[in-house]
Amino acid sequence: MEDRPWYAHWPRGLPVSLDYPSVPVHVFLQSAAKRYPDRPAIIFHIGEHTLTYAELWEKAQRFAAALARLGVRKGEVVAVHLPNSPQFAIAYYGLLMLGAVFSPCFPLLSVKELLHQLLDSGARTIITLDMFMDSVTSVRHDTELRRVIVTGIQENLPPYTPVDVKPYGPRTYSFQQLLNETTGEPPVAKIDPERDLAHLAYTGGTTGRSKGVMLTHKAVVSNVLQFAHWMGSGRPVLGPDGLFEESADRVVPPDGWEYPIEPGKTVLVIVVPWSHAMGTVGYLNNPVYGGATMIVHPRFDAAAYAADIVKYRANVFGGAPQLLQGIINLPDVESMDFSSVRYIASGAAPLPVEVLRRVEELVPDAVIMEAYGMTEMAMGVTANPCNRSGLRKQGSVGIPVFDTDVKVVDIDDPDIEIGFDEMGEICVTGPQMMLGYWRRPEETAQVIRNGWVHTGDIGWMDKDGYIFISDRKKDMLIYNGFNVYPRELEEILRGHWAVADCAVIGKPDPEVGEFPKAFVVLKPGKTIEPKELMDFVAKRVAPYKKVREVEFINTIPVNYAGKPLKRELRRWEIERMQKAQDREKKDEAEAGA
Repeated sequence: MEDRPWYAHWPRGLPVSLDYPSVPVHVFLQSAAKRYPDRPAIIFHIGEHTLTYAELWEKAQRFAAALARLGVRKGEVVAVHLPNSPQFAIAYYGLLMLGAVFSPCFPLLSVKELLHQLLDSGARTIITLDMFMDSVTSVRHDTELRRVIVTGIQENLPPYTPVDVKPYGPRTYSFQQLLNETTGEPPVAKIDPERDLAHLAYTGGTTGRSKGVMLTHKAVVSNVLQFAHWMGSGRPVLGPDGLFEESADRVVPPDGWEYPIEPGKTVLVIVVPWSHAMGTVGYLNNPVYGGATMIVHPRFDAAAYAADIVKYRANVFGGAPQLLQGIINLPDVESMDFSSVRYIASGAAPLPVEVLRRVEELVPDAVIMEAYGMTEMAMGVTANPCNRSGLRKQGSVGIPVFDTDVKVVDIDDPDIEIGFDEMGEICVTGPQMMLGYWRRPEETAQVIRNGWVHTGDIGWMDKDGYIFISDRKKDMLIYNGFNVYPRELEEILRGHWAVADCAVIGKPDPEVGEFPKAFVVLKPGKTIEPKELMDFVAKRVAPYKKVREVEFINTIPVNYAGKPLKRELRRWEIERMQKAQDREKKDEAEAGA
């Protein structure tokens, strides 16, 4: 890999490779509890309930012991069906130290989606919120579930009253009651980080039925360390007790700062769901490894989120582009003091250039790092350098992080690696790579070929090794034989003064195959004719790329990770076309009669 072009622009002071200790994931918390026992680990937005690192570790141990008492064994899948909360973190580290497998279920999954994930994973235990129990109860007896553990907001607030689980029937337990009744340490689980699963994480399902991604402890640990040291410099050090110590060789300039993350001193506001890969790796394990204080929000409220950045003098925040868009659209955002912020991260979906520019205006002294990844790679693959002197390119998702390789292959022949600035499919590999899809060997073989994950994302690499993502392979549309990439059109539309958000799909057409149709969300109080928007785009693209239809809608549907659900827009379009055709046939039949 030494000849890869990105090494010419490698962030200053970083080693080109890291050592990845063979340790289980829960060692991140165990190490933080030893190094920063009295530092606040979690401050929960509701009630401002605070847990120190020592308290979080002690509760995680008790929860692991409680699971063992209930009969949970190493290798069993435990579904965590919770919003961000102290209970989520306690459950996550507790089940992992027992050797169980963490399978996150986004809280707002439909009943059908929840049933699919529970059946597919074979989970025997689920940890859920009392307000979600209707969904769990409706599928419980159609699955392999043996235990349901329920928590609620009252278990976060004094006097920490356990949820009343009697109405839910046998084998249902209160989370808080389990903690109250359990003492002592959990049984020691012999975990092989190279082989044993830590996560069974389900893909977002933006293009179809979600699949279980098998991630070992080694894969998760590797990705956490890759991004922690990308943001904080240095390299990991494991002490003789098997716990992480202070990072070695950190870049610490005599004046100011070069890397934004400082161990034991970072404060970040978190709303990225811990039930998503970006959340679990980047916004739970990563800050825990660095002893950060996490201001945790269970749901996104732009005003409350921004207020906490100011209140707690946060150094770090980030998430999907929709989060950044929500903040910059706040009516009083110009008056907010974001001067404490050093670092803003964006991931999960492409960051529109107009949003990036606006954030740069609001927080001019912060490093804004756009990154790229996928559940199949634990979380992250590439990132723009986040040191102050690093080279960041607008519209790029950066360069591969430590020990990660990227290549671009021909869309039609994946055996051909193509040159710089040529559009193709992005392929990735590294120590954070999944073992494969759970119980889906054929689909695994389609995605992992010769040690490379074929991402299905279309983009290119420039001569400096920076990666640019154009679209999902499945989002590309073909107009009269020409490839059209929706993101290019979306970027242009977002540059219009009236457009708040948009998504472009290929609308089926018998004459040309597909043509670009834009679904557009207008800014509050703005009005415009569709033709004006189509003309706006037409002046900026080749004729075959023109948007040929515009429809105004209230919001773009997204999945829980913030990625636009274009398949939903396509489904709407096809269903409406089918109904129109049915009406036309009916009218013709009635006219003929």
